[in-house]
Amino acid sequence: MAPRLQLEKAAWRWAETVRPEEVSQEHIETAYRIWLEPCIRGVCRRNCKGNPNCLVGIGEHIWLGEIDENSFHNIDDPNCERRKKNSFVGLTNLGATCYVNTFLQVWFLNLELRQALYLCPSTCSDYMMGDGIQEEKDYEPQTICEHLQYLFALLQNSNRRYIDPSGFVKALGLDTGQQQDAQEFSKLFMSLLEDTLSKQKNPDVRNIVQQQFCGEYAYVTVCNQCGRESKLLSKFYELELNIQGHKQLTDCISEFLKEEKLEGDNRYFCENCQSKQNATRKIRLLSLPCTLNLQLMRFVFDRQTGHKKKLNTYIGFSEILDMEPYVEHKGGSYVYELSAVLIHRGVSAYSGHYIAHVKDPQSGEWYKFNDEDIEKMEGKKLQLGIEEDLGKTFKLLEVSNRKGDHTFLQELVDRDNSKFEEWCIEMAEMRKQSVDKGKAKHEEVKELYQRLPAGAEPYEFVSLEWLQKWLDESTPTKPIDNHACLCSHDKLHPDKISIMKRISEYAADIFYSRYGGGPRLTVKALCKECVVERCRVLRLKNQLNEDYKTVNNLLKATVKGNDGFWVGKSSLRSWRQLALEQLDEQDGDTDQSNGKMNGSTLNKGNVENLCVDGELCISENERRLVSKEAWSKLQQYFPKAPEFPSYKECCSQCKILEREGEENEALHKMIANEQKTSLPNLFQDKNRPCLSNWPEDTDVLYIVSQFFVEEWRKFVRKPTRCSPVSSVGNNALLCPHGGLMFTFASMTKEDSKLIALIWPSEWQMIQKLFVVDHVIKITRTEVGDANPSETQYISEPKLCPECREGLLCQQQRDLREYTQATIYVHKVVDNKKVMKDSAPELNVSSSETEEDKEEAKPDGEKDPDFNQSNGGTKRQKISHQNYIAYQKQVIRRSMRHRKVRGEKALLVSANQTLKELKIQIMHAFSVAPFDQNLSIDGKILSDDCATLGTLGVIPESVILLKADEPIADYAAMDDVMQVCMPEEGFKGTGLLGH
Repeated sequence: MAPRLQLEKAAWRWAETVRPEEVSQEHIETAYRIWLEPCIRGVCRRNCKGNPNCLVGIGEHIWLGEIDENSFHNIDDPNCERRKKNSFVGLTNLGATCYVNTFLQVWFLNLELRQALYLCPSTCSDYMMGDGIQEEKDYEPQTICEHLQYLFALLQNSNRRYIDPSGFVKALGLDTGQQQDAQEFSKLFMSLLEDTLSKQKNPDVRNIVQQQFCGEYAYVTVCNQCGRESKLLSKFYELELNIQGHKQLTDCISEFLKEEKLEGDNRYFCENCQSKQNATRKIRLLSLPCTLNLQLMRFVFDRQTGHKKKLNTYIGFSEILDMEPYVEHKGGSYVYELSAVLIHRGVSAYSGHYIAHVKDPQSGEWYKFNDEDIEKMEGKKLQLGIEEDLGKTFKLLEVSNRKGDHTFLQELVDRDNSKFEEWCIEMAEMRKQSVDKGKAKHEEVKELYQRLPAGAEPYEFVSLEWLQKWLDESTPTKPIDNHACLCSHDKLHPDKISIMKRISEYAADIFYSRYGGGPRLTVKALCKECVVERCRVLRLKNQLNEDYKTVNNLLKATVKGNDGFWVGKSSLRSWRQLALEQLDEQDGDTDQSNGKMNGSTLNKGNVENLCVDGELCISENERRLVSKEAWSKLQQYFPKAPEFPSYKECCSQCKILEREGEENEALHKMIANEQKTSLPNLFQDKNRPCLSNWPEDTDVLYIVSQFFVEEWRKFVRKPTRCSPVSSVGNNALLCPHGGLMFTFASMTKEDSKLIALIWPSEWQMIQKLFVVDHVIKITRTEVGDANPSETQYISEPKLCPECREGLLCQQQRDLREYTQATIYVHKVVDNKKVMKDSAPELNVSSSETEEDKEEAKPDGEKDPDFNQSNGGTKRQKISHQNYIAYQKQVIRRSMRHRKVRGEKALLVSANQTLKELKIQIMHAFSVAPFDQNLSIDGKILSDDCATLGTLGVIPESVILLKADEPIADYAAMDDVMQVCMPEEGFKGTGLLGH
C-alpha cells in the first residue's frame, strides 16, 4: 500500500467508532490531517502526490538560477525572414502548389521574358496619385500579366526571404490543395500568356513568347511509289520525348525524329497516285526557339490498372546540347546550354513534390529552388537531375542580357519592403516585451517561492493547478479559481485536499492582490458536514455484513397484520450490492443521494413497486411484504427510497388501465378469431382465384388492395400487438376521377402484386366485417354467336385511360430520375455470360440470390390509404400523387432483379455519364474503358457523354460487357488518358478561359 493511501486511511480510522452526531472540531482536523504531514525540500526530488505541504517539482525549477532570455518568448528572430545578400527569393507553398512555384522561378530567371513583361503598361491608373502610389490603398493586379509583373518584381528586389504567390494562384482559379501535372500547367499558362500579350502594341512584348519558346517542325510524308512529298507545318513550345528503352537524352531526340513506315493497312493515300501506297513519315525540325524545352514523358498510362504510373528510367545528359544534327537547315548556331531542370520527387504520378535546378544567367551558378528554401549548388559535379527529372530547358549560348526597370513596380516593391521592415520592428519589440515580462516574473517567483511554505503561521489553500500555471512561462496567469475543490456546502472538500497546496497567508495576500479570483480557503473552510457524512458512510460499510445477516433472518419470518412494508423482489435479492455501490458513490461524493430501493430515481432497473405516476404498482408478483424491523434496517442504507406500507392502496389509474387493457386484448382476440374463421382462404391464401386462369364456376371476381390483405393478416396473427383493420381502402386503386388504374392485362402481370382477388362468397363476408369505401369487380361475359364465342372482361368502375397513361409516364420518369440504384453487369465471352474470377466484388456478394423482402416502415408511420384506428369508419380521400408514391415501393419490389452467381452489382445514378460508368466497370472487371463494348437489351451504348437516364439504363437493368483484347503498345496515349482517367485536371480554372 502506498504511503499516502496509508495516511488517508489513518486519518479516517476514528470514524469507525464515532457516531456522526458525536463528531467534534478535533475529529474534523483529524480527518484533514493529511495536509499536516511535513515536507522537507532538501529530501524531496519531485512533488509528493497528495501532500498539500510539498511545494517541490511544481514548475519552480525553470525560474531558479540563471535563465536564458530566449526562454521568455516563442517569437522567432524576424531577421530569419530577411533575404540574405546575393541570394534569391523563395515562394510559399500554399498546400500543393509546388508545381506552380518551380515554373515561376524558371520563368523569372529567363531575363528576356522578365524584361518584356516589365515593359507591359499597367492598367491600374486609379492606383497612381501624383508622382507616386496611394499609401492607404493596397495594390491589386487586374490581369495575369500584372500578377506576373508584380511577382517578378518582388522576386528581384524584395527584402523578404520568400514571398506569397496567393494572388497569382487565385487569379488562375487553381485549387491549392490538389497536386497537378507540371507539364500541363506549363503548356496552358504559356498559351494563356501568349494570348494575353498578343493585344500589346509593342512588338518586343507581343512576340516574346514566340521568340523565346516557339519553334517549328513539319510532318513529312513521302510516297514510295512516286516520291511525292507532303508536308504539314506545326509550331511547338516543347518537345515531348519518350524515355522508354533509352539511357541518353540524344537517343530520345533521335526516336522523336525517326522515320516511320506506312505499310499494309496503314498505307498512305497519295493524291498524286490517287491510290493507297506504301510511304514513310517523319518529323523534320525547321526552326528552334531561343529557349528549348524538352519534356521527358515519365508519366504514362498503365492499361492494367487504368491509371497513370511513373517511369523511373535513368536518362543521361550533358550541360551542352548540339541540335545541329537534328535540324533540316544547317545554317546558324544550334548549340544550347542547360539552364534549368524540373524534378519530380516521389514514386506516384498522383502525389509527390516538384523542385527545380536553375542556373543563374548572370553568375552562372546553379541553385536548387524548393518553395521557400533556396540552396546554392556548390562544386563542379552538381549531379543535375538525379532526382527523376521531368523537363529540361536549354538556352542558346549567344544571349544578350538586357537590363530594364519599371518605376511603378519598383515603388510597389519598396512599399512592400517598408511593410516588411515595420513587421520586423514590431516582432523585435514583441520579443523585447516578452523578455522584460519574463525577467519581472523571474524576480517575482524568486521572491515569492521562498515565502510559500506556511509553517506555523496562518495559512490558506490554493489550487495546485493554478500554482503550476503561475510557474508556467508559456501561459499567462489567470485569476485564482478554487471552485473545483469545493463540496456541495461551498467549503473545502475532504477528498480535494490532495489537489491543493497549503501556502502562507503572506503569499496568498500577494497572489489575490495581483491576480484576483477566489474563493479564499482558510482554516475555516474545513467542512464539518462532509466529515459527518463520511463518518456515517464508513460506519455503514463496516456494519453492512452484519446487517445483511440480520435482514436475511428477518425475511424468514412471516409478516402478520398491517405492520409490513412492500419491497421489490429484485431489490431484496441485490440490496447488499446496491448498498455497497451507493456507499462507494457517497464515499467519493459526500452529497447524499437518493436510495436505490423500490424504484427510486437512481435505481438501475429496480422499478418493481413504482408506476409511471410514482404510486404503488398493481403487479404483486414483483414485490414482497417484509417486516417493519427489516424495512428499518434497509432504510439506514436507502434513506430516500419510497415507502409503501402493506395497507397502501395500489395506483387507481393503473387498475383502470390494466382492466381496459385486458378487455381490449380479449376483444381483439375475439375479433381475430371471428374474422379468421369467416375468411379462412383469405388468411391462408389457399384456393385463391387467378385472372390469367379464370375459374369456371364464377363469372364475377372482386378486388381489394393487397396492402389491406397484408395488414389484416398481421392483425389476425398477433391480435394483442396490432390494431384491428376496420376498413377496406380500395380508393388507393382508383384515380382521382374514380376510375380504375389497371387494365385486365396489367393485373395478370406486373400489377398482380398490388391486388388480391376475392370470391363472391368471401366478398359478402368482407362487406359484413369491414367498411368498404368502393366496390371493384371484374365480370366475364361471352360476346357473339360464333362457336366458340369471344370472351370479354369488364371492370366496374371502368378504366380511366388518361390517368393510366399519366401513371405509366410517371413510372418511366421515376425510373430515369433515380439518384442511387443497383444495376448488374455481365461480361460476355463467345456470347456466353461469364465473370472473371479474379475480379473483386464491389458492393454485394455474388454467391446468393437476392430475396424479395417487404420494406419495413419506421415506427409510428401510418399508411395514408388505410385507417387502422378502432373507431375509424371513414378514410380520407387521397390524391393521385399519393397513390403514385404508394406505387413506387411496390414497383421497386416487383421489378427487383434476382442476382445470380457471377454477376457484378454496381451503384449508379441517372445523371451519371456512360464514361463514369465505364470507370466503375474498369475497376470491377479490370477492363479499360476503351476496350469496353456495352449493350442493354440489344442496344449498343456508345455515347460516353450521355447520361444513364437518357440511355435507358433503369434500376435493376442488366448490361452486357464484351471486352476487346488489349494491345501491346501505347499508341494514342493522350486519347487513352482522356477517356480512362477520372481526372478534372485544370477544368474550371482560368487557364482554360482563353
